[in-house]
Amino acid sequence: MVTISATYEGELRCSARHDPSGDNLSTDAPVDNQGKGETFSPTDLCATSLGTCMTTIMGIRANQLGIDISGTRFKVTKIMSPDTPRRIVGLPIEFWIPGQHSDEVKAALRHAAETCPVNYSIHPDIERPITLHWVDEG
Repeated sequence: MVTISATYEGELRCSARHDPSGDNLSTDAPVDNQGKGETFSPTDLCATSLGTCMTTIMGIRANQLGIDISGTRFKVTKIMSPDTPRRIVGLPIEFWIPGQHSDEVKAALRHAAETCPVNYSIHPDIERPITLHWVDEG
């Protein structure tokens, strides 16, 4: 169990603390929802969580396979509903994974991404297509 503590700072901003580590982050409402958009919005953090969770689980699987995927990058696009209630409707995500890998390794890394805890936690109505790009650095 992990505890996050947060305070509403006013002007649609919150500051949050990851209690076990003491790390802090702030959120701001986005410009299209009355905020200044000066940092991550809460829904931006949801999109970020999906990408970082998938990448982390791929990294765990890569370690088990004895390969290094350091330098893997991702881009996730948060798509909000055009109607109410305001909600995330899509989180398409692309990965660029360095190295030459067998089809078996590629399948294992895709499976790792698809089975990350955040992906399992997001409502199934939210579209989350995953695209993997294999970047040969050799």
